[in-house]
Amino acid sequence: MISQPLSAIPALRVPRLGFLGVGWIGRHRLQAVLASGVAKPSVVCDPSLEMITATQDLAPGIEVVASFEELLDTAPDGVLIATPSALHAEQSVAALSAGVAVFCQKPLGRYAREVSAVIEAARKSDRLLGVDLSYRHTRPMQIIRERIRDNAIGAVFAADLVFHNAYGPDKPWFYDVIQSGGGCVMDLGVHLVDLLLWVLDFPAVTSVSADLFAGGRKLGDRPAEVEDYAVATIGLRTGAVARLACSWRLHAGCDAVISATFHGTEGSLEFRNVAGSFYNFEAMLHRGTRTEIIASPPDDWGGRAAIAWADRLAAGMGFDPEAENLLPVSQVLDLIYRNTI
Repeated sequence: MISQPLSAIPALRVPRLGFLGVGWIGRHRLQAVLASGVAKPSVVCDPSLEMITATQDLAPGIEVVASFEELLDTAPDGVLIATPSALHAEQSVAALSAGVAVFCQKPLGRYAREVSAVIEAARKSDRLLGVDLSYRHTRPMQIIRERIRDNAIGAVFAADLVFHNAYGPDKPWFYDVIQSGGGCVMDLGVHLVDLLLWVLDFPAVTSVSADLFAGGRKLGDRPAEVEDYAVATIGLRTGAVARLACSWRLHAGCDAVISATFHGTEGSLEFRNVAGSFYNFEAMLHRGTRTEIIASPPDDWGGRAAIAWADRLAAGMGFDPEAENLLPVSQVLDLIYRNTI
């Protein structure tokens, strides 16, 4: 069973939220929180007048400020950050240190050391920290995790995870390794690593090997350019091994190929997108040559992670030790990129 949302818990009060960055993702999360009623979008900051105007259409009367510092001066209970990746850790630490809870777009940091600093700031300030690892919140993925915990497919010994985006990002900063921290692995692979570790209850990682490519050229250690194709093999202390592949602009024959398959001694559980969609997913149980569909669309999951964070904030939750699990995901990314800093 999927656990009851914390919105069922009587809230202490409706939290006031700030929104830093309201491009498509930021506005979508604002709209989801607004529709849920668990929190009130109260202040917004974005350098684009077009984005501000679109946000005011969604939330008439929302206060507009010119800088992140001004946003923090309004003393919101929480802030949702949707800015370029290079800014995430610094802005998250600043907000948490000011006593403001944080919900940040992925990645929380470009390197494990940045992620560790954010977690430490959340712990020290006793403020709630969340990251928009949204695929955890799809109904098919939650059902797969529950089935694995219930030993429905026996011992998991292997996993195959894939995320191919046939388009790639449309903003220039994604292609600047300093601003982004990396290419398709940082953008898409972070979801695959998170799903692998989250589904299996964060077993220790014992080995990571990877190959990164840009335009068909193999890249070296700590590449100075972003990759558009990557494959990685991850070994776990349980003895299981996982294979990950992700890409931008691969000739995939559809908009996207997204899947996560967990192979057990008594069956396999597969999460995959439907007909190349970025939004529709199903879950299947495979036993031998037989397949049973155990979850299928529709499933309005896009803003669910933000709403769950706002639920916990409304219930008065401070630092959640579960945030510690953000670090091993980032450590795996460091190893894929062979970062040593």
